[in-house]
Amino acid sequence: MDSNVFKGKWMQVKGEAKKQWGQLTDDDLDVIDGEKDKLIGKLQERYGHTKDQAEAEYRNWEQSVRS
Repeated sequence: MDSNVFKGKWMQVKGEAKKQWGQLTDDDLDVIDGEKDKLIGKLQERYGHTKDQAEAEYRNWEQSVRS
């Protein structure tokens, strides 16, 4: 998903992100504010993922919310 599109749809997909990654707090989601890189960074921080793991998890999730 294009970065601008992701940011624009953030309010719609924020709940889906919370369901997918329960360790992300509401404050985390507010800080992320639709920025892919911030989401990937928070996944690394909260789940101990490498950058590659976090990016792969993001891509899989992105595909599911597009449907």
